[in-house]
Amino acid sequence: MDEELHDHDRGLGFDLSMLIARRRLLTLFAGTGVAALIASCGSGSTSSSTAAAASATTSANTAATPIASTTVAAAAASSGSALEVIPEETAGPYPGDGSSGVDVLSKTGIVRSDIRSSFGSSTTTAPGVPSTISLTLVDVNGGAPMPGAAVYLWHCDAEGRYSLYSQGVTNENYLRGVQEADSNGTVTFTTIFPACYSGRWPHIHYEVYPSLADAATASNKLATSQLALTKQASAAVYASDLYPQSTQNLSQVSLATDNVFSDGAELETPAITGSVADGYTIALTAAIAT
Repeated sequence: MDEELHDHDRGLGFDLSMLIARRRLLTLFAGTGVAALIASCGSGSTSSSTAAAASATTSANTAATPIASTTVAAAAASSGSALEVIPEETAGPYPGDGSSGVDVLSKTGIVRSDIRSSFGSSTTTAPGVPSTISLTLVDVNGGAPMPGAAVYLWHCDAEGRYSLYSQGVTNENYLRGVQEADSNGTVTFTTIFPACYSGRWPHIHYEVYPSLADAATASNKLATSQLALTKQASAAVYASDLYPQSTQNLSQVSLATDNVFSDGAELETPAITGSVADGYTIALTAAIAT
């Protein structure tokens, strides 16, 4: 019994009393460096316990820290989820990209976000329900955004006419424009909701190019596709007097009978929010084969 007893040899009762004493000290001197005091006064096992507690606290604080949205996006892009490339569709008879006579892409002023008015010799503004179109371009191989890519977008007016081609608007170039994608791969256009003309489901055309410079020539495009607008939003818009024939035209066509979307429009149907009074936002993420 003359042997000196080490702390770890004194039994459970001693350990509990020491634990209670340490907790009292931590409560009394919280925030004053008491961990260092205990480490200098206690045994090696005490230091290990304090270090473990500090490590647990650090881990808890780290877990509670919000992850940046960009990090989440990057994780999603690298998760291995398969992406489907946006369907290739016809540019139609009124592209204005030089492939069918008229070439608006070579005109000064075509690079713009607000495409409601003509540019150049005319400044006519197309009437209609205000809409914002947001397209986010991602590489189909991995889902990374495509900053610096370019989109040429065009659609008909509230009467179903295409500028540069249709009777009465051959001298106009409204509802056409080119935008360069930002760091998130997104382009945004301010425009109007297009009409539904006879024989076609309500839609918007667009072409994707590797860069703004490449958008000067139609042969450089990476993809040509269309957006299939939703029936709910279209029906609400077409109740307006600005769209005289669209309600009747919409009643005579469906996605199943449309000559572009009849094979499926899941990847081409954007999310549409808003109202006739407040305007609409039309958003889609398009996976592009580069």
